Amino acid sequence: MPTWILVADNSRARFFIAEKAAGPLTEVSSMTFPEGRLHEGDLITDKGGRSQTPGAGAHGVNGEDAHKQENADRFASLICEDLEVARKEGRFGKLYIVASPSLLGLLRKHQSSSLKQMIAAELDKNLTTQPPETIRKHLPDFL
Repeated sequence: MPTWILVADNSRARFFIAEKAAGPLTEVSSMTFPEGRLHEGDLITDKGGRSQTPGAGAHGVNGEDAHKQENADRFASLICEDLEVARKEGRFGKLYIVASPSLLGLLRKHQSSSLKQMIAAELDKNLTTQPPETIRKHLPDFL
């Protein structure tokens, strides 16, 4: 059974397979989530109120990154749903996850216990724009 490698950040997920333990990676699919690239100002139509504290300047009342965090959480959930379907269909025997640190935590939150048992290792790096050869160098020699 092949080994799968997920490489993801807040706006893109790439899925690779390695047919052999020491073999090269082959990209088999990808997901994009354009909302993950938007800036906070693009995600909301109206900003929250501002607080004027004498001598301290203006401060935002609401958390500036709330919508961006919600979108990242939604994307992590979608990724884990796809992985869960593939796990149930028996399409991979092991899973390696390479993800940006912020997304890695969200992925862990959405993984089922059965999916967690399939994970061989995690790497907290953003390698989504790297070619398969570069990604392979960050993984163990034998997957």
